Amino acid sequence: MERAAKKEAVQALNEVFKTTGVAVVAHYSGLTVAQMQTLRKQMKQAGASVKVSKNRLAKIALEGTDVVSIGSLLQGPTVIATSDDPVAAPKVAAEFAKANEKFVILGGAMGTTALNPDGVKALASLPSLDELRGKLVGLIQAPATKLAQLANAPAAKVARVVQAYASKDEAA
Repeated sequence: MERAAKKEAVQALNEVFKTTGVAVVAHYSGLTVAQMQTLRKQMKQAGASVKVSKNRLAKIALEGTDVVSIGSLLQGPTVIATSDDPVAAPKVAAEFAKANEKFVILGGAMGTTALNPDGVKALASLPSLDELRGKLVGLIQAPATKLAQLANAPAAKVARVVQAYASKDEAA
C-alpha cells in the first residue's frame, strides 16, 4: 500500500469511528469468502457495516475518537463492525457467531464505554431502536383506543335498548 493510500484509509476509518454509535471487534480467521459476504449482507440489512483493515492503520484511525478503547483488541485477523444504532451491529455479530464458530467476538465499544464479549452479547439481546419505537407507539395508542371504546359503550347500550323496544313493539 502506498503512503497516500494509507493516509486515505486512515482518514476514512477515522470518520467512521467518529460517527459510529457502537463498534464490535471479532476474529474472523477461517471464514470462507461466502461466509464473509453473508456477514456483510446481514450487517448491511441491519444498517451496520463491516470493515477489515490493517490493525496498525485502524489503531491510528482510532486516535481522537470515542471508541479508542477497542485499540487493544486489534491483534491478529480482526474485523470491525460499526453501526449508529447501538443494537444493530452487536445483534448481527452475535447471531453470526452462533452460526459460525470461527467468528469469535473479542469485545467492542459503545461511545466511550468499553465492552467485553458478554457486554456485546447483552447489547445484542436488547430490542432494536425500531422495535422500541413500535412498543412506545403501541403504549401511547392503547389508552386512546380504550377511551374511545369506553365513550362509545354507553351509546351502544342505549341504542340496543331502543332497538329492543322497537322490535318488541313491532312484534306486538
